[in-house]
Amino acid sequence: MAALPTPFRKQLEAAVRQARRVAESGARKALEALAVHEADPYRHLDGAQRALRRRLRAQARQLGDTESHSRPGTYDIEHLSEKLAYDHWHRLLFARFLLENHLLVSQEHEVAVSLADCEELAPGLGLKDAWAVAGHFTARLLPEAFRADDPVAGVALPIEERNQLLRLLTGLPAEVFTASDSLGWTYQFWQAERKDQVNEAGRKIGARELPSVTQLFTEDYMVDFLLDNTLGAWWAGKGLAANPGLAESARSEDELRQAGALPGCPWNHLRFIQGKDGRWTPAAGTFDGWPKTAKELKSLDPCMGSGHFVVAMFERLVALRIAEKQLDEAATAAAVIRDNLFGLEIDPRCTQIAAFNLALAAWRRVGHCQLPAMNLACSGLAPNTREADWLAIAGTDQKLQRGMERLYRLFQKAAVLGSLINPRAGEDDLLVATFHELQPLLEKALAQETQDDTAHEMAVTARGLAKAAEILAGQFTLVATNVPYLGRSKQPARNNPNDPEELSDYCERVHPKAKADLATCFVERCLNFCAESSSTALVTPQSWLFQNAYSMLRKRLLHETEWNLIGRLGTRAFETISGEVVNVVMPVITRRRGANDHAVSGFDASGSQSPSDKAEALRLVEVALLSQLDQLSNPDSTITFSRSGLRTYLRDCAGCYQGLTTADDGRWKRHFWEVAYVDRQWRFLQTPSQ
Repeated sequence: MAALPTPFRKQLEAAVRQARRVAESGARKALEALAVHEADPYRHLDGAQRALRRRLRAQARQLGDTESHSRPGTYDIEHLSEKLAYDHWHRLLFARFLLENHLLVSQEHEVAVSLADCEELAPGLGLKDAWAVAGHFTARLLPEAFRADDPVAGVALPIEERNQLLRLLTGLPAEVFTASDSLGWTYQFWQAERKDQVNEAGRKIGARELPSVTQLFTEDYMVDFLLDNTLGAWWAGKGLAANPGLAESARSEDELRQAGALPGCPWNHLRFIQGKDGRWTPAAGTFDGWPKTAKELKSLDPCMGSGHFVVAMFERLVALRIAEKQLDEAATAAAVIRDNLFGLEIDPRCTQIAAFNLALAAWRRVGHCQLPAMNLACSGLAPNTREADWLAIAGTDQKLQRGMERLYRLFQKAAVLGSLINPRAGEDDLLVATFHELQPLLEKALAQETQDDTAHEMAVTARGLAKAAEILAGQFTLVATNVPYLGRSKQPARNNPNDPEELSDYCERVHPKAKADLATCFVERCLNFCAESSSTALVTPQSWLFQNAYSMLRKRLLHETEWNLIGRLGTRAFETISGEVVNVVMPVITRRRGANDHAVSGFDASGSQSPSDKAEALRLVEVALLSQLDQLSNPDSTITFSRSGLRTYLRDCAGCYQGLTTADDGRWKRHFWEVAYVDRQWRFLQTPSQ
């Protein structure tokens, strides 16, 4: 399926940006009409509206909306407004995706329906029009994305805003909804204005800003290169071991790719190298420490965004499992979703898109069918309540109480830590309920009809946290992601030693060698997710390969892990980011100590000036074989593609007695005590201490 062409992508961006403004305006109006923000309900509200208002207020508190100090009982409802806006827009957006792909199904009739069918069904279902019916069917088809008992589903947007959203949605061409990457762009476009506002403000990035600032849609060629040279290399290694003659007789990389190609999975970016003995082998290695069958592979994207890596892994794993066992395609797709695929995301809105993206990929492949529960979870949920109230959900069950206590403490700062949370760290209390065991206990708590609205919303959150914690505590074969980029200077820190730990404090304590950037903390976290001899494949900033702040991190990783591959992309690697803003590299690293003679395969596409050129360069550029051991002998253990014997360092030719400065300091600069009065002719200048 083709990627979305640039003109259509620009149309989608304009529509989504406008949709956010319209939807959030309408959401606030709808909530204020129900007095959700007020201390008392309006007198004209009937019994059903008052009950809905109570449920919405309970959800607002759990989402993080707090009570006003000056007006007790009133709430700002900012989080709730955003959720309502996003959910209503997504019901419409997802419905259009399903309609254009002929996958919108009436569960009552078990047949695909068109928009005209929805119009006919509307009166019988008590819904206002075709789009209301389409949204209703969409929500029922996607329990992973839309809660059946979610109170925001009972709130209707004002007719003016709803009609504006429908005009934006129906004004988009059908090609938008049949392209392979459209869903990936929708969240980036939804957050675009917020991201610009935060960056222009220049303030610290807290929980509210983190999702918008760190989200960056990963280009298709990056995903393909990393997965083809991990999953594809593992598959090719098995094929060459079974057919050693091919390793000796093959005349080119293309011949080897064709030999290992699977239906719908051509491994176009898989690279090979030819040894001195003339035998071909995958450039990244054969990943011989991985399980022997595809059924046993467990793949995780811990920063999954809208599910780009997850869907790409799904397509490859289905092809691998069919090739191994010749299973029915629909059964294999379900098995891969159930057993092989895992994903985490700090933003619940992205988690919703990822769940739909995976379902859509499966249905496009095998037609509409019942899918198993997905192993996708939001790692950014936090228990926004007092600990005593949280533990009350457990009742008298001591095991559930201990598990709930563990969840509460793990996820207190989840909104800023997300997938950095590591339940495996220091856990040795066998009396604490395992997170898997918490699920049925929480389902039982949710089923209690006597439970009040607040307790019910807390139990819903706890169920989500238990699911996230189970994945966070897992060990995986392949961890692939585009890490979030955020320098330490922009990370919030706690103002008081008694306050809960903030992002920069956590990074300093848990990832001291990687703390200079959130991206490098995630390099370490992704390796922690890996089982022994398993691997991580990442898109990261390039700076950590050479800057002094990361020298201890490089030394540790070069000593303790095996570097399989480095793809250097440089600047202009992203379609939507121009100039020199982001300078990226793609490492593949295995969690085991490398042999003394181990060589890393290097691919340098940094000289190419566009994403398409870089994609082509990664397929054709000559492979540079780098001694991993030699990298340790470089100054500060910098990672470089040049051979040690051919390098000349500036320090060998010149010295420097002063850092960056101007040549005319003596003419223009004065110490503050030298100037009697600082008027408009002078400006204060702060410099490092001498």
